[in-house]
Amino acid sequence: MKTMGNILWILCGGLVSSISWAFAGLLWCVTIIGIPLGKQCFKFAKLSLAPFGKEIKDGGSAVSTVANIFWIIFTGLPMALENAVLGLLLCVTIVGIPFGKQFFKLAKLSLAPFGKEIE
Repeated sequence: MKTMGNILWILCGGLVSSISWAFAGLLWCVTIIGIPLGKQCFKFAKLSLAPFGKEIKDGGSAVSTVANIFWIIFTGLPMALENAVLGLLLCVTIVGIPFGKQFFKLAKLSLAPFGKEIE
């Protein structure tokens, strides 16, 4: 079932979200300091292609907190808004509710991704 959900997910906005994450990752990787942030974007681009069946666990340290502060200022807020808007659009229909929930999961993750593990 999760395979079918992931296939439909790509058609319902997952590809757009994944491209956005990959573009943000490329922008972060332009500078040496931004490479760890860019690598995180590429992880989310991969997650955006197939979010069904994956769980996110919390963790982190002081370094994660500092990285999250830079992240939310430069990348997190626009990405979270994009995912939230796509989630709201999909939740308008009954069929789109599971996909909207995945976009809300990505929006929450977009605000503070460091210190989180994708399983």
